[in-house]
Amino acid sequence: MPVIRPRTLPNVLTLARVLLAPAIFFLALVPTTSARLLAFALFLLAALSDVWDGYLARKHGWITNFGKLVDPIADKLLLAATFIPLYLLSHRPNHGGPLPFWGALPLWILLLVFGREALITALRGLAAHRGIVIPAGRAGKHKALSQNVFIGSALLWYALQTAARTERWSGGLWDAWRRFHGAVVALALLAALGLTLYSMAVYLWKWRALRREATG
Repeated sequence: MPVIRPRTLPNVLTLARVLLAPAIFFLALVPTTSARLLAFALFLLAALSDVWDGYLARKHGWITNFGKLVDPIADKLLLAATFIPLYLLSHRPNHGGPLPFWGALPLWILLLVFGREALITALRGLAAHRGIVIPAGRAGKHKALSQNVFIGSALLWYALQTAARTERWSGGLWDAWRRFHGAVVALALLAALGLTLYSMAVYLWKWRALRREATG
């Protein structure tokens, strides 16, 4: 008899994501190449597990109350466990350094990202209390994808910058990669911010429309 039954696999993946979040948080702040590469690798694993557990739950109908409760918590925990270290690193010249184009990550970006999550969670809870369901839309999924691209590229950026300082990397190849990688980080964050605002507007519009429908 298997220890993990197939129908419980999405829940196991969700729980694994919860456990990976604090490890990513602390590893990202350790000023060594190996620790930051491990943080990057664990984040990729966590991000892929999020896609996989959702796919399995929808495909096979393995949707449970545990998953409904813990999956959003795992997502928000992973968001905090990555954005906060990136904010701290961008403000530490000796152990991190500014992000490409953005420099030291502004506090308003964290407030926007976490404020959006808090607002949508509150709206969904209020809607559920009134018997209204606000389904997840494409805007939210695109927002999450752009955030993951930014987080992953930024974690790798700090890992490689640490290696470059330690190993004294230089030359045209490294400079070309640094410019390319920096552009990816900067554009991914710009896309994430735009989609954060857009998805928040979409949810507010859905809330307004569904509320009118329920009361009218």
